[in-house]
Amino acid sequence: MIIKENVIYVEDFKEENCLIFNDKKDLFKDAIFFDLEHYVYKKPICIGVFGSAYYNENENSLRITQYMLENKYELKKLLRLSKDYFKAMIEEHNKKYIITFSGNNDFTVINYLYEKHKINFKIEEHFKDIDLQKCYEKSMKTSIGLKNLESKFNITRESEIISGSNLAKTFSKIMKDEEYFNRMP
Repeated sequence: MIIKENVIYVEDFKEENCLIFNDKKDLFKDAIFFDLEHYVYKKPICIGVFGSAYYNENENSLRITQYMLENKYELKKLLRLSKDYFKAMIEEHNKKYIITFSGNNDFTVINYLYEKHKINFKIEEHFKDIDLQKCYEKSMKTSIGLKNLESKFNITRESEIISGSNLAKTFSKIMKDEEYFNRMP
């Protein structure tokens, strides 16, 4: 399994530009940001990448954690690591919110796999979910996808974008072929 932890120091920002949720402008201080890349065939098969980040006010930084599956035998380890991560966010960092972009499927997948592998944890019992796509659409009274939202807020990705469908195909191959990851370019 590939485990990456990075720290990105945040430049100055104005809280008036932050998402307001339940009259709270500094909600990001109590939140984690969460995304999964997963493979589903009729029902969830695996999580290929678990990604999460949180704002550390003392350092004025984002602390980013990623776990990436290299073979099918690592799935249960990835699930345990993700549960430990969530518990640490609650117990050590007092995080109360989980922020996603269209994260409904992510919760369905991870909760299904937790249950399948007998890992006793349900995200919604510990965090209040905030879906940025739903918040934007409710506020602006229009639907929007990720690419359009990124464009609207002048967000430019630094690296090549890999489509979700290509990632799903890769995870499918990883789950079926033990040596596939070792042959990847």
